[in-house]
Amino acid sequence: MKQRLMAAMLSACALAVTAGCSTFGPQDYDYSEVGSTQSVAYGTIESVRPVRLNEDHAEVGTATGAVLGGLIGSTLFRGPARLASTVVGAVAGGVGGNALEHEATAQNGDEIVVRLDRGGTIAVTQGGSRDFERGQRVRVLTGPEGSRVERT
Repeated sequence: MKQRLMAAMLSACALAVTAGCSTFGPQDYDYSEVGSTQSVAYGTIESVRPVRLNEDHAEVGTATGAVLGGLIGSTLFRGPARLASTVVGAVAGGVGGNALEHEATAQNGDEIVVRLDRGGTIAVTQGGSRDFERGQRVRVLTGPEGSRVERT
């Protein structure tokens, strides 16, 4: 019985974490950017470095893990030890859920250094690798949500 309960809880946790995942590449826009003005600059790529992008927060994984860990911990013991095992289970579940969500939501990206035609050099980090190469001509769009690099 306990094994079935644990399997069901772990499945629910994995489903909650993956449901919260989303991937945005340079071709994707947020609804808040519709109708906003962006400045456009042109330049040449100086360098491209692969990077790993991680979520800043992992609330879903942490909360789900803490709840499931607390539930599992509360079923392990009876009496005075039950409270301690519930707390330990909740803390361990929260830490594990946080790590799981960070791993599930991480994506590959690029740090792209661009020498602008108008002078100056900038670096833009973005998700959704687009296979940029050194020497390639690009367009840099900068607006209220930040900057992105696109092929010309």
